[in-house]
Amino acid sequence: MKLSLTKPQGFALPTKFYQLIDAEISKANVNVEAYDALTLNFRDPNYSSTYGGYHPVEIRLEHTNGIWRLIYMTDFSYQGHPYAELAKEIDVCFVTARLSTLFGGPHCALANKSFVKTFVRNFIDYHSMDIYELSISTD
Repeated sequence: MKLSLTKPQGFALPTKFYQLIDAEISKANVNVEAYDALTLNFRDPNYSSTYGGYHPVEIRLEHTNGIWRLIYMTDFSYQGHPYAELAKEIDVCFVTARLSTLFGGPHCALANKSFVKTFVRNFIDYHSMDIYELSISTD
């Protein structure tokens, strides 16, 4: 089922990004009308703290007043040694226009549009390589 996603104010994300989200939700056969929120988790099954791989990415969508909104997009990476744990490496909150990076702290995402644009385009490219497995959580 196709989502009617509003575009985040101040961000010009590629149309391909929205098409990717719609295609994945359709493929998973999720009845979007039955839920108020969707969390999409894209994972490389071969990613590990020892051998690396493609970082997991989580995307949150919420539904209010008949409109679906992109809430956040987060990239996780293994951090710590010897007992590595997944930690947020890049976190973009589209609602508050905040960008947070593991080693750089919080930033204004609108002032870092090129960083966000590169982050999203990289995700699209990695997705097109068919390296992710998707799970969708609903609320």
